[in-house]
Amino acid sequence: MLLELAIILVVAKLFGYLMVKLGFPAALGQLIGGIIIGPSLLNIVEYSQEVRFLAELGVIILLFLAGLETDVEEFKHVGLSAFIVATMGVFVPFLLGYLIAIVYGYRSLAALFLGGILTATSVGLTTSILMEMKKLRTKVGTTILAAAIVDDVLGIIILTILVAMSSRGRVEIFDIEIILAEVIIFFLLGIFIGHPIVKEVLMLSEKITLPETVTTFAIVIMLLFAYLAEKFQLAGITGAYLAGLLVSMSEGSKKVTDKMMTIGYSLFIPIFLVSIGIETDIKVLATAGVFAIVYSLIAIIGKILGCGFGALVTKFKPAEALQVGIGMIPRMEVALIIANVGLKEGILTRGTLAIPVTMVVVTTLVTPFLLKLAFSRG
Repeated sequence: MLLELAIILVVAKLFGYLMVKLGFPAALGQLIGGIIIGPSLLNIVEYSQEVRFLAELGVIILLFLAGLETDVEEFKHVGLSAFIVATMGVFVPFLLGYLIAIVYGYRSLAALFLGGILTATSVGLTTSILMEMKKLRTKVGTTILAAAIVDDVLGIIILTILVAMSSRGRVEIFDIEIILAEVIIFFLLGIFIGHPIVKEVLMLSEKITLPETVTTFAIVIMLLFAYLAEKFQLAGITGAYLAGLLVSMSEGSKKVTDKMMTIGYSLFIPIFLVSIGIETDIKVLATAGVFAIVYSLIAIIGKILGCGFGALVTKFKPAEALQVGIGMIPRMEVALIIANVGLKEGILTRGTLAIPVTMVVVTTLVTPFLLKLAFSRG
């Protein structure tokens, strides 16, 4: 395990650095590095249970960080345009992904997961391109960034519903309504009861004069909320996200965020991202290659149509609506998290995992070209 861990971390940083130098997100390099060292190609790393456990902790920390970095005040003021863009950008890809999976013979729950994977946007790449073109602070750039906030929250809610459906083995409409009500209740209880408790715990932890006590208690809060979410038959990462959200509303959250960034990105999160590549069986693309291509096209078209339509409805010009839609195309962390949860739940297989991984790679590679083209013609 120690040797596997050392190899994974070296690969994560080297391949991540290489992708950054090429102008792409580090996570893409870590994903590709995992495919190279995994059973699909070199078969250097067998991926032990211990490494799998560390990867699962990486997912929890990643969502905890997402909660920490969610600006609650900005979320309240993202505006109608961003909300409609995000909602349509979630609904259309989800529906198209589900339908195309059904057409290709996937059972209902697997098709729902494949639709869910297409919902979330990763705008890190888009942000860097817009900054380079000095378009980040334009109406389009601001809308993309604001919509991405709503997008992530909606993606996490969809994942939570899918996990609850998986654990109960049902997909009826009535059950979805019950699960959605449980998600709302969990968040409301967490915010109204959990917020004062979290705030008090963090204040008390500051009085314990030992190194990094506040960070330790923040981790305890993260783990407890993840545990409680699972007791609700929801996704543990939903609890981690809510914990991050509550900690972000407490004093000293910036210090906690910095420490969790160090803990997460030095060990756990790279292990998670590389592990996705390791668990991906790219040999399946020889038989499912057509579906992987269609699925990737649906991912691109779904965001352009959904987000673009949302932008048009809120009085954007057609050229601007196209720019917004293209800016929301990239998928990365949240898509991989949903895919990983589907694998863990037994809904997706190692072979099926190659399809969303292909989609992540394709959407990441095509976005810079399409975005620059859209702005040059806008």
